[in-house]
Amino acid sequence: MASHIPTEKENNEKLIKVSVKFAGRSIPVEIGAVSTIKDLKSLLQTLTNVLPRGQKLIFKGKVVSDESTIAASGITDGSKIMLMASQGLHQGDGPVKKEGVALPSIRRVADVTRDKRGKTEGSITKSHLERWKATGVIGLSECGLTTIPEEVWTCGTYARMLDLSHNSLHDVPDAIGRISSVQKLILSGNDLLDKSMSWEGITSLKSLVVLSLNLNNLSELPSSLGSLTCLKQLHVANNKLTCLPTEIGLLTELQVLKAQNNRLSIIPPSIGGCVSLVEVDLSCNILAELPETLGSLKDLKALYLGNNGLKSLPNTLFKSCLHLSILDLHGTEITMDLLREVVQGELKCQNNFMRD
Repeated sequence: MASHIPTEKENNEKLIKVSVKFAGRSIPVEIGAVSTIKDLKSLLQTLTNVLPRGQKLIFKGKVVSDESTIAASGITDGSKIMLMASQGLHQGDGPVKKEGVALPSIRRVADVTRDKRGKTEGSITKSHLERWKATGVIGLSECGLTTIPEEVWTCGTYARMLDLSHNSLHDVPDAIGRISSVQKLILSGNDLLDKSMSWEGITSLKSLVVLSLNLNNLSELPSSLGSLTCLKQLHVANNKLTCLPTEIGLLTELQVLKAQNNRLSIIPPSIGGCVSLVEVDLSCNILAELPETLGSLKDLKALYLGNNGLKSLPNTLFKSCLHLSILDLHGTEITMDLLREVVQGELKCQNNFMRD
């Protein structure tokens, strides 16, 4: 029997399901047969946070070309593709989707169970409490929690790290202020809303060095965030933030700011006060311009601005940020010609200054 050759119309309408292997996981993806490999990479960017230019897709032992279509590459329904990522081209901290995430947790409490009301029951034993107090590490990542166990607060000043990532938490109570010595607070991958967050409790944690709130439903950050003067890393990617508080400029120890995949339309000029910043990720927002005060970040080494509406860069950026080695402008309206003009303009100004 002769095999059926699909018509162009059939190919256009056909969706195929493939499995992409990346970082020890299999990511299911559905894409049109006439879509290009470049289209597939763009789709994978939202699932892996690896920029398309940092992706290498391998099928049947060969690297597939960006311009080739899925069908022309021989990829069919059920095909398995391997994704290799170039170092330094990650847009965020990991997969954007919570589904299928299998992140390792630190001494995770595996026997946390919930009753029908979502309460934890019979989950935290005396040995858990003893271990938490002895190590200072409270690891409750991926435990299916909808509320934070009361036993956590009894650790008081013993707690140095609290990891509650990838659960289904809806709120953070005032009681969080009781673990006053905590230095690392990880709340990523939950269902946290502005109104359910005790910012008063969180911002009372004056020893906090790392605060991770990625993958939640936050639309704003409080002005009191500026009181966390020991903070070195702030991760707020994949939320619904429209702006950053002016008080962020008070975080003079901040070294890493990850705020990609939000709805930021403006960056406050006060960011120039974050003089210790080394890495800033503002990619995948709706920024049209950046403040000139970015030039005050003299230690800045990596700046990710991809997928924004930017048409220009602050004049101070190349003049003052002499350690800048990574500048990602993928998906903006800034061209290489424009960059050359900016750099040449700066060099001309410097030469004129030296002659004077």
